[in-house]
Order: sequence, then structure tokens, then C-alpha cells
Amino acid sequence: MGRPKRADEAGGIYHALNRGNSRAAIFDTPDDFEAFQRILAEGLSRYPCRILPYQLMPNHWHLVVRPTADGGMSDLLRWVTLTHTMRRHAHRHTSGKGHIYQGRFKSFPVQDDGHFLVVCRYVERNARQAGLVNSAEDWKWGSLARWLAKPRRKPDLLTPWPIARPGHWKDRVNQAMSKKEVDAVRHAIRRGSPFGDPDWPQSIARRLNLETTLRPRGRPKKVAPGRKKES
Repeated sequence: MGRPKRADEAGGIYHALNRGNSRAAIFDTPDDFEAFQRILAEGLSRYPCRILPYQLMPNHWHLVVRPTADGGMSDLLRWVTLTHTMRRHAHRHTSGKGHIYQGRFKSFPVQDDGHFLVVCRYVERNARQAGLVNSAEDWKWGSLARWLAKPRRKPDLLTPWPIARPGHWKDRVNQAMSKKEVDAVRHAIRRGSPFGDPDWPQSIARRLNLETTLRPRGRPKKVAPGRKKES
């Protein structure tokens, strides 16, 4: 069976994630993080895609992106992961010694309303959630620290959001998210299912051929002989 078609439509908003192979580290030093940010900037100059929030973690990364042409996200992130892999191996003299990433990146569409802000909070507080910093803005390799920096850090990676950041955004990011919010985002990550209002995932899934991401996994339960199927 071939790989399912990935949703990657111009103007859409998508959360994308990739992890190190077997969850191994893909960034070991500050220089590794900085090098990856330069790769992102180089990729943005080549491919029709924009970055909204992002967070680089020791063994994975989160990007929320908006392609400006159909297929822009896939083109950008395919190039980014390949380039990062090649340059990391070259720098460490480890060419031919295994994969860096677990595979191709995972993604899901995000509705451009309050659900977008939920995903942004999830991404920008990831390092704090993991206990790597006491305040989300202290993690240098993410969009919150970059947005707050004066003067603006180079390379320039960020694009204005489709929804303005609410007032006191830094404080909101540092506030704990509800279990319901976290579980909903993690479910969308696992399944690749659209994240939005109750009716939006169904409509966007039909349009983007993602209906299988909304169905329960596994085969339907068999009905025991002599027992009527419940209606």
C-alpha cells in the first residue's frame, strides 16, 4: 500500500513534527540548534512556505506552517530534513551510519481560529512543559523567545500570524494548558487528524481526503454467534 496523500494546500495552516530515530537527540549543542535555524531560513528562501510558531527540542521539532502554494510545506520540510541529515553527518563524520529522523514528518491541518492559538501555546510552551526551562520565553530555540527579542534575531524566520496574539501572550503561554487541550492536540499529532471546531474536521477531512484520520483504528469488533448486533 502506498503512503496516504498528505494535506498540503496553499493558505492552509498545518502543525508539523518530526523526531529523531528511536527518539535519539538530533540537537546536542547550541550550535546544532543555531545551524538548524539557518537551514530553516535557507529553506524559506527556496520554497513557498511560511513559519508561524515553532520550537526546536533536543530530539524533535514542532513547526506551524502556512504554504503559499500547493505542496509548499512538503517541499520545504523534505528539503530541510534531508539537508539537516546531510550536514549533521558531514559535521560529525558519520555518513552512512544510520538515520537521523524516524521517517517523514507528521502533520495535521489547524483551523484559523481559537484552535490555532491552542496549538501555538502547545508549541511555544513545549520546553517548559518538558522541564527544560522555568519560563517558556527562556528557551532560545523557539518562536516565543525570537518574537520577544529586541532587536529582532537573525535569521528572520517568523511570519505574522493569521490571528493577532492576544494581550499578555507570554503569560498565557506560561499558564498550564488544560488536560483536554493537551489531549486534543496530542490526538491530532498521533492521527494526523484536522484540529478545529466539531464540524470543521469533518468538512476539511472530506475536502483533503483525510477521512481515515477521523475513524477509530483497528477492525470492527465481531459479533458473537447467536447475538444480535446492537443498533
